[in-house]
Amino acid sequence: MAKIADKYLKVDPWKIVEEGFDPERNRVSESIFSLGNEYMGVRGYPEEGYGGDTLLGSYFNGLFEESKVNAHYKGIIKSLRFMVNAVDWLYTRITVDGETLDMAQCQFSDYRRELDFKSGSYSRELIWKLKNGKSLKLSFERFVSMDVSNLGCQRIVFEPLNFSGTVEVRTGLDFSVIHEDQGRCYWEILQRGQENGIIGILGETSHTKNRLFSGFRIDAQAALETTVIEGDRFIGLDVRLPLEQGVKSTFDKFVINYAEKDVATDQDTLWNKGLELAAQHIHPSVSFDSLAREQVNYWSGVWADSDIKIEGDPENQQGIRFCIFQMYQTYHGDNPGFNIGAKGLTGEAYRGLAFWDTESYCLPFYIFNNPKAAKSLLEFRYKSLPYALQRARELDCEGAFYPIATIDGTESCDLWQHSNLQLHVGTAVAYGIRHYVNITGDKSFLYEKGLEMLIQISRFYATRGQWGQKTGQFGYYGVMGPDEFQLMVNNNCYINLMAKKMFEYTLDVIDIMREAEGTSFSELAQRLNLTEQEQANWRNCSEHMRIPKDDEASIYEEHDGFFDMPHLDIHSIPVTEFPLYSHWSYDRLYRYDMIKQPDVLMFMFLYSGQFSVEEKRANYDYYEPRCIHESSLSPSIHSIIAAEIGKPEEAYKFFEFATRLDLDNYNRNTREGLHTTSISAAWMNIVYGFGGMRSDGDRLVFSPSIPERWEGYSFPITFKGTKLVVEVNKSRAFIRALSGEAVELVIYNHTYNVDHSGIEVALEEVGR
Repeated sequence: MAKIADKYLKVDPWKIVEEGFDPERNRVSESIFSLGNEYMGVRGYPEEGYGGDTLLGSYFNGLFEESKVNAHYKGIIKSLRFMVNAVDWLYTRITVDGETLDMAQCQFSDYRRELDFKSGSYSRELIWKLKNGKSLKLSFERFVSMDVSNLGCQRIVFEPLNFSGTVEVRTGLDFSVIHEDQGRCYWEILQRGQENGIIGILGETSHTKNRLFSGFRIDAQAALETTVIEGDRFIGLDVRLPLEQGVKSTFDKFVINYAEKDVATDQDTLWNKGLELAAQHIHPSVSFDSLAREQVNYWSGVWADSDIKIEGDPENQQGIRFCIFQMYQTYHGDNPGFNIGAKGLTGEAYRGLAFWDTESYCLPFYIFNNPKAAKSLLEFRYKSLPYALQRARELDCEGAFYPIATIDGTESCDLWQHSNLQLHVGTAVAYGIRHYVNITGDKSFLYEKGLEMLIQISRFYATRGQWGQKTGQFGYYGVMGPDEFQLMVNNNCYINLMAKKMFEYTLDVIDIMREAEGTSFSELAQRLNLTEQEQANWRNCSEHMRIPKDDEASIYEEHDGFFDMPHLDIHSIPVTEFPLYSHWSYDRLYRYDMIKQPDVLMFMFLYSGQFSVEEKRANYDYYEPRCIHESSLSPSIHSIIAAEIGKPEEAYKFFEFATRLDLDNYNRNTREGLHTTSISAAWMNIVYGFGGMRSDGDRLVFSPSIPERWEGYSFPITFKGTKLVVEVNKSRAFIRALSGEAVELVIYNHTYNVDHSGIEVALEEVGR
């Protein structure tokens, strides 16, 4: 992989620090310094306005707009939905003596910004050198509350260094933000005004009629002169703040944002709900400092539960904490029905849509760190089941066909070759249900919601599959697997194997529920019209599923005919031609045995216990030289498998940029937003890769190893209610229970009952 780091940030174990302002890197930093709390997110843009290259991004989970698609054939979507850029609730303009602060135009020095993992806050400071010789030091701080999803806070501190005078501040709520991906603003204003000390505004999206209330109040140490200002899609205050040389003057802003997607909610009710939230959370007795302390307390709990410690590698220590920080910012399960977009709430690339990697890459992090959030992710799939049922009918199938890209449950990928042919989302959802229930023991979710999804997913795969004329085997024709460089193929091995496992699991759960909850099962079966004949058909499909494989070489064939495709030495491709999507004609991508990301290796990771080390080594040695890692999800799986089969240097090579993919802008596209699912893959890379954990069986399995460059590392996980910590150094591994009951674990193929006393074992050579 010819990936080169762009290192410009300071290395700190608990912060991201940028010293000095580089306009060329500003958009990258805006992504890295993003804040979020699952409900809303805001990029690290300058709130005072910036005339240079910037993406002013303010986003709300599940708040979307749509555009029409010219669909000429049945089964191709007619509209797509996307996360819409929303209110700029940080809007600020600062003027002294007729000069307005804009870093693209003004002179300034001593620029520094920080993202603090312990406080969940983003801060900036600079010294503004005015044209008239005056110097004003400004400090900005902001955070979005992790305790109150609707709450955002902003603080500005003014310190005149060589003058006394007045600063004019315009602060407000601006709905005129341009959605850059679409080149237009999507908001109209329904109402605005001042009530009970709250300046409020209510906006509505043009087509979907999603609505958003935003309201604020301000607080300052000095007496203020204020004037209410209204403009196009804007309301705010003009404030005159007296300044005294050498004295810091503080200006605080408290904002409540409340989104509503239900068009049945009337305008007055929505407006009053916003005011009620404001009265509850930003009343005059609330202070910035008290809310900041609550924020620190929240993050203290996060780090107590989820911190990964690395000794001897400061860059990756910073990197993995950044990843954990972003995972909690993006999602923590307080708002059931939300999902995780590929860029989280940090940018407009991928339109804020969720993909199959939510269940494959993100869900494991939450299963082992925040089971409530894991359940909430699966609740999104249950809530959107009606859309999946409808989508299956559009494709002439039964059951539920989950979309490859979605924000609300509807398909929002306008490339038919992806939206119609990528069948593996349903198997990822099924695997996610299995994984969640297996690790948490939450049978009630399985019986109340999980099995219904499994049954409808099974119906889709039973009706989408067909029987081969020559082989007499069951499989899937005209598909695209996780490797998106193979289009309209037959019997993609990943899809077929995952469907086989999905059928088996569904049938097992039916038997278990029938035995354990007979009455509830009978009611479910009757409601869904589930018959014994249908179950027998699923069993038949599973038992006769085609799994392409060269038995002699122990290599699974990615799809029928893959072994006979023209070979291309991927190392012969000039680095100037990457990314290939931008430099090759589209059809050229599909002509070779070159793959975009792991496909066969992916199912070997997900169902690790089904394959021997020898099989994994044979398939790794075959597919790794063919993979160009065009997906940011790719290196982590290769690293995990490489660690398991005894290739520690390759494992570390693939890991090297995992935790710092965005911090060092390896893919040169961090400016578009963070790689959220790749961030979760970095966590997997440590826990599943070097920790050697496998979680696809009834018991957790560990085969720890340690990179040569590290002195030690540790990570916590929660398994069936028991919190465990795994600590590894150069010679030994120690696993113990911090809370909960003793659990049975497998370590280096030996079974142990692990309690609070813990188990210590000597490190063994892995994969030899």
